[in-house]
Order: sequence, then structure tokens, then C-alpha cells
Amino acid sequence: EIKPRIALIMKSLANEFFKTMEEGAREHQKQNAGKYDLIAVGIKDEQDVAKQINLVEQMVAQGVDAIVIAPADSKALVPVCKRAIDRGIITVNIDNRFDQTVLAEKSAVIPFVGPDNRKGARLAGEHLAKSLKAGDKVAIIEGAPNAFNAEQRKLGFEDAMNKAGLNIVSSQTAYWETAKAFQCVAALITEHPDMKGVLCANDSMALGAVSALKAAGKSETVLVVGFDNIGAAQRLLKEGKMLCSVDQHADQLAVLGIKYALDMLAQKGTPADQETPVDLITADTLL
Repeated sequence: EIKPRIALIMKSLANEFFKTMEEGAREHQKQNAGKYDLIAVGIKDEQDVAKQINLVEQMVAQGVDAIVIAPADSKALVPVCKRAIDRGIITVNIDNRFDQTVLAEKSAVIPFVGPDNRKGARLAGEHLAKSLKAGDKVAIIEGAPNAFNAEQRKLGFEDAMNKAGLNIVSSQTAYWETAKAFQCVAALITEHPDMKGVLCANDSMALGAVSALKAAGKSETVLVVGFDNIGAAQRLLKEGKMLCSVDQHADQLAVLGIKYALDMLAQKGTPADQETPVDLITADTLL
């Protein structure tokens, strides 16, 4: 019997979150070596949407049985994934949800396995609000504007800030990147020296925010929130340089997508979305 081949297509492998995702998937495949073969690929840069489209095309050309994808762009990756489905390849969307309107336009039915990002960001925002008081100035550093999860995290942060009466003085994108977040936050501190908090849509950007605050001698007065619970963020949480992060269990996300694809290949169940857990992470939870 020929084992099905499953392709895991991720975003930037320079981001620790996706390295963790890949490790989780490889571990699962090792334990289930008799059940399926895994091809795990990713792009070098979060912004390289064309390269990710190209990866999907390569996997279709190689005739894989299933594709599990964390799309770098919620709209641009839909047409190529629809082509995969039309070729009889099971396709599962993880981590960052495809745009519902584009899915409908292309009449593509692609199940989503992943977290409620808005809920996760709201948890982090509410935790920050407890340390601040109404009227305090905060800034949001957003993920890539073409990603649904970036939009959802921004909304979650806003939900919490508005509820607590905090003043969002700026909301701008650093495209998930550490260096870009450093530049954004460095400029913001100059513009708003009395700023009290920075809410970052992922930990890579939180690392940049922490560095910028350190360089400006503001580490003690500005609180930083992240999202992903990567190792580097855990260290900063323990050192008190970050207030909190959100764990969406990267190592399990791909595994859940793969299990789902295997079920679909075995003709078990119909495509339906599956919500995965999000947890608030603070220095206390890491003890």
C-alpha cells in the first residue's frame, strides 16, 4: 500500500513559531511513519507571497495527496489552493484563515484548523489593561495587513483597550518583522514619550519593541505584549522585559491539520472548521 504524501507549507522559517510548528509535524510523522510521508517547506521572508504560491504549485506538480497550509496572504493564496483542490488534492488551512469572500468567489471549500486570534489578543490586552489606568497611551504594532490573523489580533487588542478606556495613539504595521518593529517603536517613543504600553501582534515584533525601549532607556516605563510564546519571548517574560504573550500551540497546529487531512483522505468526516486553544502566558505561567 502506498502511503499518502502530505505537504506542510508554512510561512517564514526565520520565525521561531514556524520552526516549532515544523518540529511538531516531523515528530508526529516519525511516530506515524507507517501512515504517511511528510514534506515540510516554508518561505524565507513573511512577505514573499509569490514564493509561497510557487511552493503550492510545486507540491501540486509533485502530486502530493494533501496540502496543509499556513498562508502568508489570506487572499492571494486562495486561487492556487483551489487549483490544488481541483486536481483532487485535499487542502487544509491552518494558523492564518483564508479570506471568506475570496473563498466564496472561487467557490472553494477549505476547512480552517486554528485559533481564534481575536480572542487571544483580547486576553493579552486585558492583562495589559490591569497594569495601566484609563487614559494611558498605548500603541499597536500590527502584523502584515494582508493576513487575516494580523487583522484579528489588532481587533482583539482594540477590544481590550477600548473596554479599559486606554488611548491608542498609534496603530501601524511592522509586517511581523523584528527590525521593522524596532524602527516603529523607536519613532513612537520620540513622538509619545509618555507612552505606557506596546501591543505587538507577534513575538518577533515584541523582540524589536523591547530592543527599541532598551535603547531609549524606557524598559522600566513601557510594558510590552506579544503573541506566539516563542522561546526568546519566554526569556524576556522571565526577565520582566515583556508582560505577556499568547500561546496558540504552534507544535500542535500543524499536527491537527495533518490529522485532519489524514481523516479526509480516509473519507472520514466532512470539512468543518476546528477551533484550537489560545492561552495567556505570563512570567507566572512559565514557572
